[in-house]
Amino acid sequence: MQLYLPIADIPVNVFLILAMGAAVGFVSGMFGIGGGFLMTPLLIFVGISPAVAVASVASHIAASSFSGAISYWRRRAIDTTLALVLLTGGCMGTALGVWTFTMLRALGQLDLLIALSYVILLTTVGGLMFWEGLRAMLRARGGNAVPLRRSGSHGWIHGLPLKMRFKRSKIYLSVIPVVVIGLIIGFLGAVMGIGGGFILVPLLIYLLRVPTSTVIGTSMVLTLVTMASATVMHAATNHLVDALLAVILMVGGVTGAQFGARAGQKISGERLRLGLGLLVLAVGIRFALQLVLPPEDLYTLRPLEGGP
Repeated sequence: MQLYLPIADIPVNVFLILAMGAAVGFVSGMFGIGGGFLMTPLLIFVGISPAVAVASVASHIAASSFSGAISYWRRRAIDTTLALVLLTGGCMGTALGVWTFTMLRALGQLDLLIALSYVILLTTVGGLMFWEGLRAMLRARGGNAVPLRRSGSHGWIHGLPLKMRFKRSKIYLSVIPVVVIGLIIGFLGAVMGIGGGFILVPLLIYLLRVPTSTVIGTSMVLTLVTMASATVMHAATNHLVDALLAVILMVGGVTGAQFGARAGQKISGERLRLGLGLLVLAVGIRFALQLVLPPEDLYTLRPLEGGP
């Protein structure tokens, strides 16, 4: 069944979009990630312009993060002080990202930037996750214990000034790296349409030594606010948020996430990381091939980005 998307300005198969939403929701539920880094490329692959895909997926991620944040709030698994400091940088990064998005769109370079950003980000993160998951599996088969970081250990980041005590996470840390991390995640979310949880969570755990008991809920609060802000800014400045597309994706995503969460409980952590690394790496390679292979149509007629 064909459905016309008013903002994307193309007809799409509604069952295909629902299936994509369900598939990404399944992966999100299985691996505990937002899924925006998969949804945006998939929309681009089916013909939706990168600008509309990024802006529309931001609203989808915000809605998905809302229910998760509420759940973690009820369980008292959110460090509100840490979340507020992260949001200080996150909101600035989101505003900077939307401004960059608008400028590049006016120059006609937005599509190229989004494609290159996904190639670099996904191939790097996917390769690292695949390698780490493979090493963990080989260690487990060889009977070697996985070396754990001591919770009391400190790095150079813990020597920075402007320290603040985060009571819920039980850490005493400079606000400088926290604000910088929030700024980076907010910027990436606005430009690329990703929640950034698959980057934020490892940074908080391994770089800032935030306990895992509070890291996911705190990450969801940052994702919720930055993606909601990005949606409003994109809608107000660029008029690119396709609400109909976002609703269809949400319906499929919520359904798929329920099955994915159940499936993820039956698979070991090492296999999950290995599978996710392969998936992320495959999407990054697909983007790279799209950049270097000649298109099926040598040219197309479309309105200039940022034009009237």
